Amino acid sequence: MTVITNIEDLRVLAQKRVPRMFYDYADSGSWTESTYRANESDFQQIKLRQRVAINMEGRSIRSTMIGRDVAMPVALAPTGMTGMQHADGEILAARAAEAFGVPFTLSTMSICSIEDIAAHTKSPFWFQLYVMRDRDFVERLIDRAKAANCGALMLTLDLQILGQRHKDLKNGLSAPPKPTLANLINLCFKPRWCLGLLGTKRRQFGNIVGHVKGVDDMSSLGEWTANQFDPRLNWGDVEWIKKRWGGKLILKGILDAEDAKLAADSGADALIVSNHGGRQLDGAPSSIAALPAIVDAVGRQIEVWLDSGIRSGQDVLKARALGARGTLIGRAFLYGLGAMGEEGVAKCLELIANELDLTMAFCGKTNIEQVDRSILLSGTFPV
Repeated sequence: MTVITNIEDLRVLAQKRVPRMFYDYADSGSWTESTYRANESDFQQIKLRQRVAINMEGRSIRSTMIGRDVAMPVALAPTGMTGMQHADGEILAARAAEAFGVPFTLSTMSICSIEDIAAHTKSPFWFQLYVMRDRDFVERLIDRAKAANCGALMLTLDLQILGQRHKDLKNGLSAPPKPTLANLINLCFKPRWCLGLLGTKRRQFGNIVGHVKGVDDMSSLGEWTANQFDPRLNWGDVEWIKKRWGGKLILKGILDAEDAKLAADSGADALIVSNHGGRQLDGAPSSIAALPAIVDAVGRQIEVWLDSGIRSGQDVLKARALGARGTLIGRAFLYGLGAMGEEGVAKCLELIANELDLTMAFCGKTNIEQVDRSILLSGTFPV
């Protein structure tokens, strides 16, 4: 029996169990992957101040994110094709997040639909929106999220065009996988995954197929999506979406202080410092390197969160110390999902919470609300 002690253990197990094209989709970046790697390595450069002889009893890592009580300042990030990491993956991840007490965010490009998640959960989940050229479809998506009682809309701003991801091109990424010889050979070594997919009807993009006229199979879906991400997206669209939605709005994909000021002025409730997991502009700074300047610029006007590169509770603590009110995890929970399904996502959250709690104590703090830059060793964090 494998003893799981950290997120890396879940990654190794997921790599064994998930078909190569879907594992690579989750665990890769664009072009040279330099930003993808920096997201993790820059966290490792930040050193913590260990304190001693301080009463460590009565610790709490509970917090809030846009007014929502959370078991720790962590939410599950929107990730495309989650249901290809494990059958019904979005449903399983949403249930694990709900049981743990942290928010789950459903991607527009999910396998399970908005309605699927609403039917299998009780607490409000969040919905992530991509802006498409088909604005009627966008309006219907927003209305469906309202009908599902979603607690917030997360608008992604950094995917107007798609960064080139070499592994996806080489693997011929599609959902479900095309019956090529290479794919069939690979699937022969993933029996657990195959049995799961055979046992579910959810194998295509649930938020799109059946909701767009003329899109009812993989061929028509591929043609539609290839032309739908809208390069014209601008701040006027953000205003339009905010009015159409009417609820709490989160803006994802901010890396620059000037853009952060525009995000704060837009009336959004939170912004997410994110480089899309290193999957868009290769050569952009890591999210944790970009965080301090953005916090300094707008941290008093709007909640600033961080996404990209978090693989441990220590990373969550470092982000919090540098001013992030909340954090999001994507790959970390996908590793858990691919490795062990719902149990794996729960295990991921448990590992992060335990690391966060213990590290906070070693740094001399007993409440996450007390954490600030004073817990970091001067000169080891980006400024």
